[in-house]
Amino acid sequence: MLQSEQAIITCALTGAIHTPTMSPYLPITPAQLIEQGLEAVAAGAAVLHLHARDPHTGHPSASADLFAQFVPELQASGAVLNITTGGSTRMTWEERLEAALRFGPELAALPMGSMNFVFSGPDPRDRDWKYDWERDYLLEDVIFSNTFTQIERTLRVLGIEHGVRFEFECYDVGHLYTLAHFLERGLVQPPLLIQCVLGVLGGIGADPDNLHHMHAIAEKLFGDDYCMSAFAAGHHQFAFLTQSVQLGGHVRVGLEDNLYLERGRLAVSNAEQVRRAVRTLEELGRPAATPDQVRTLLKLKGAPDLNRSRP
Repeated sequence: MLQSEQAIITCALTGAIHTPTMSPYLPITPAQLIEQGLEAVAAGAAVLHLHARDPHTGHPSASADLFAQFVPELQASGAVLNITTGGSTRMTWEERLEAALRFGPELAALPMGSMNFVFSGPDPRDRDWKYDWERDYLLEDVIFSNTFTQIERTLRVLGIEHGVRFEFECYDVGHLYTLAHFLERGLVQPPLLIQCVLGVLGGIGADPDNLHHMHAIAEKLFGDDYCMSAFAAGHHQFAFLTQSVQLGGHVRVGLEDNLYLERGRLAVSNAEQVRRAVRTLEELGRPAATPDQVRTLLKLKGAPDLNRSRP
């Protein structure tokens, strides 16, 4: 693993899994995303992982026009912006790339394989849903499609043509071998940022032994050519944050992955989770990386000129 004294804190602001009924603090509108994103950066996040939602219903959206209502303000913070290409399981590949193609960010999140991705895990209980779409959205049985063809097209269109680098989201050990395949073909270049995602039903479970195993396999496949970050969905979030730091890796927090700060208490903002992550890093002797330190470590192209973004 590429060694770094500093640890990168990524904050995933809203995602496409949790729904508005689950927490009144989940940011939905562009104004809420701006407010919570700026607070997260001020608290110590160097990278903001971005999704968009319909401001009227909270439904996940791929609209680049919606992203345009909050991306410039968040970029002005100086943070590294990481725009999803995963979107949600209901979106087509073309929809999922819409915002990243519009803005050409420094980073884009790229899932490394198709999988069962079960949403009922976050909150299967019956309740009074705020919006009609929420319950069926959580219970629907779908495949999260990330075929080799889709991955290659993303690497070529965003990576090779536009200089975007990637956060490679690996939900299972096999996804590491998929990444090694594309590295061998020359479609990605080190240093690689590998995000190990544990605890999603359909992917690898949130067991500490599993993260040790993913780390061991990544060491064999990539040597000093990668940085590892890791998180686990839900209440496992902070235990795996600690484990990732102890392995020399980096961390991700945010309301996309976990709505709580501690058992039984909702986080009132993304910044609350970032501040807790910063405290943990300090206790473990790893200061939080600045955005410019992230740019140097990952060899990012620098923030794009959004005035030149394509319509």
